[in-house]
Amino acid sequence: MRVSREQMVENRARILQEASRLFREHGFAAVTVADVMKASGQTHGGFYSHFASKDDLIAATVTQALTGEGTGMADLETWTDAYLSPLHRDHPEQGCPTASLAGLMRQQTPAAREAMAKGLETQIARFTAALADGSEGDRRNEAIGRWAAMVGAVVLSRSVDDPALSDELLTATRAWLARDTAAARMPA
Repeated sequence: MRVSREQMVENRARILQEASRLFREHGFAAVTVADVMKASGQTHGGFYSHFASKDDLIAATVTQALTGEGTGMADLETWTDAYLSPLHRDHPEQGCPTASLAGLMRQQTPAAREAMAKGLETQIARFTAALADGSEGDRRNEAIGRWAAMVGAVVLSRSVDDPALSDELLTATRAWLARDTAAARMPA
């Protein structure tokens, strides 16, 4: 039975959505093509009508995950608090793909690394736009610093089995960013 073009688009979107969830939760190496296809409700054989290889799937997933959605940064402080929360830390499969996937990119193909670079540029641009004060260059520098601190805090908080330290990493980073924001608002 032949699948319509619209159904092919829907199938590919579902594959990318499930791959993103699985990769964020388990990493690239632990997830097989069969796992992704099963999670998306499709047969393993159908994979190759969408992707040339698992590496191709990884690059497409990174592209979609990092550039496919807005960040919801209308209120930067609220967004920062939600990002640096135990709920976000405890659910990587639903959370930020950067925090889940960035540390895994070094071993990936040039296409996947290029997708990560483009995704990071998109995220930095969104973050820069959400910052109100300063020149474009100053806001970009602040965006990079804040984003690196936030992603790093989530990565580190997920890396330890010590709940108190994990919570402290999130809380201290939120406090540090809030203090930095308050200082930036004070007249010189």
